[in-house]
Amino acid sequence: MKIAVMGTGAIGGYIGARLTAGGAVVTFIARGPHLAAIRKDGLKILSPLGDLLVAPASATDDPGAVGPVDAVLLATKLYDVEAAARAIGPMLGRETAVVCLQNGVDATDIVAGLHGRPRVVGGVVVINGEVVAPGVIRHNALNRLTLGELDGRESARLTRLVALTRAAGIDAVLSTDIRLEIWRKLMVLAPMAALSAMTRVPLARLRAHEETWRLAEQGMREVAAVARAQGVGLTEEDVESALAFVQGMPATWRASLAVDLEQGRRLEIDGLAGAVVRRGQTAGIETPFHRVALGVLKPHAAGAV
Repeated sequence: MKIAVMGTGAIGGYIGARLTAGGAVVTFIARGPHLAAIRKDGLKILSPLGDLLVAPASATDDPGAVGPVDAVLLATKLYDVEAAARAIGPMLGRETAVVCLQNGVDATDIVAGLHGRPRVVGGVVVINGEVVAPGVIRHNALNRLTLGELDGRESARLTRLVALTRAAGIDAVLSTDIRLEIWRKLMVLAPMAALSAMTRVPLARLRAHEETWRLAEQGMREVAAVARAQGVGLTEEDVESALAFVQGMPATWRASLAVDLEQGRRLEIDGLAGAVVRRGQTAGIETPFHRVALGVLKPHAAGAV
């Protein structure tokens, strides 16, 4: 199976490296020092599941040099999705799947608007990793990837991709309701990332204060209400499960949004809290927590400029 990774960061690089080791023919699209290091020394994965070196690695900054592939793993940040989706055109054949691995709920709509809905595959990534040096990705914890066709069918292309991903050592799941899974993740991520970035404290301190923990619950309920208005069936049980999940997360957890803020990088706030606000406004649903989060973090969205 021929696969291209568009955006060889922590997630795209990790999944692509595992797939390479599992027998797929993978091309990594990267840039700058990261690309130079991958070309020179290969792509190295440090992982509690076992380290991995892809060397030599097929890597380029030009999607036009790759040619048609079976699947494109679109692994850029939310704010780069549209530009990346436009750039992948030369890699799309008649049956190519474009797998959206972003957080938030906007990526599948953006890609479908450019390349047609039948091409698009939704993805939910539960993998924690980071690029620790050019050409080096550290996989810290978690190892789950859920994929699904937007229309819920069990397609041959996804059955094949999921089987390959499992064989490569990633806990891959085929979902027949990927929109529900995407919104379930957003229900946790949007409020918790915002709270983490606004307070800049570890999770233990968020949970320790009743007033702060109430904000987490409020944010989750806002996402659930907006989801239901869009025909996605998030229930009270989903909210309670999300709260329990966060209660069980490590006390030292901090969102990548908080880390990006402190390091002066661009923020995905428009695609997280912003998406909840926009869709809530369209549906006539008030989202006060996410409005505040968007207002507080928006001045930092462009990074240190």
